[in-house]
Amino acid sequence: MDDHDSIRLWTPVENCALLRKEWFLLLVREVFDPEHGLFVYDDESHYCYFNPSTFETSDQYFLIGVVLGLAIYNSTILDVALPPFAFRKLLASAPAYTGVSTSLSRPSATLALSDLAELRPSLASGLQQLLEYDGDVEETFCRDFVAEIDRYGQPVQVPLCLNGENRAVTNSNRAEFVELYVRYLLDTSVSRQFEPFKRGFFSVCGGNALSLFRPEEIELLVRGSDEPLDVATLQAVATYDGWKQGERTGDEAVITWFWELFSEGSPSEQRALLSFITGSDRLPAMGATSLIIKVACLGHDTRRFPLARTCFNMIGLYRYSNKDALHHKLWTAVNESEGFGLR
Repeated sequence: MDDHDSIRLWTPVENCALLRKEWFLLLVREVFDPEHGLFVYDDESHYCYFNPSTFETSDQYFLIGVVLGLAIYNSTILDVALPPFAFRKLLASAPAYTGVSTSLSRPSATLALSDLAELRPSLASGLQQLLEYDGDVEETFCRDFVAEIDRYGQPVQVPLCLNGENRAVTNSNRAEFVELYVRYLLDTSVSRQFEPFKRGFFSVCGGNALSLFRPEEIELLVRGSDEPLDVATLQAVATYDGWKQGERTGDEAVITWFWELFSEGSPSEQRALLSFITGSDRLPAMGATSLIIKVACLGHDTRRFPLARTCFNMIGLYRYSNKDALHHKLWTAVNESEGFGLR
């Protein structure tokens, strides 16, 4: 039996772990699809947040919280574009624990203009200009204590305080206006969605262990690291399958070309290739050394494109005749495909 006839047998444990990762990736991609209306996206920041105008029930958000908690439990990176302050808000609302105390203090639950800037930079910039304006705020801005929101294409004004629609924003009360505006957008308006989401998350990740983490560490566990890719490290820990002589060392020409193309790519191209192979453009929390990419041989030179199986962190390459051929087919596959089918 030659190398093309060999069969790789996977144990039930391996199959379960790999299919579990694929299940998480596909489920989260579906849940956070803006077409479903559970989350709203900002085109400028590329972050998403809870949709205060959704028609979905609170049970849906409870289950999303459970999924995020299970992903941490199963060490699975998810493509979740929640802004950093959302993880601080989550930890700040953690249930009180009466066990052994830790040296880390609970994050502040206060939301500031800087938090809004993470999600909606342009709006936050406008509010900052209002705070810093030297002239007559009431005469120039003509604002009342109302929040202006978009509800499925319809502009809606929501009073920020009692009789807010009749209370003008002035130089003396503009700081209060900004504080109430930020609190409404990031907290009050989404309480119906955030509360069940929080309960779902802590139903899986509750207890004293969570108090050992800072918000940015929870984000790292959920989303992975966005540090620059160290391709040399990824290459050093990679494994190879079906290459016969090069199976251990990866010394065949096409493998050398692959890693050269990976290294020569721009940061965005490297992220796209990593996402093509693993389903995520981020590294695990433990760094590049914990991400094992498998490079498999699919056969002799052909017109076919490389294949990827994200649940295995595997890319399959043919023995292309030259580097230019691999360059064309690799980047075409990366840029023109998504999931299991073509765009």
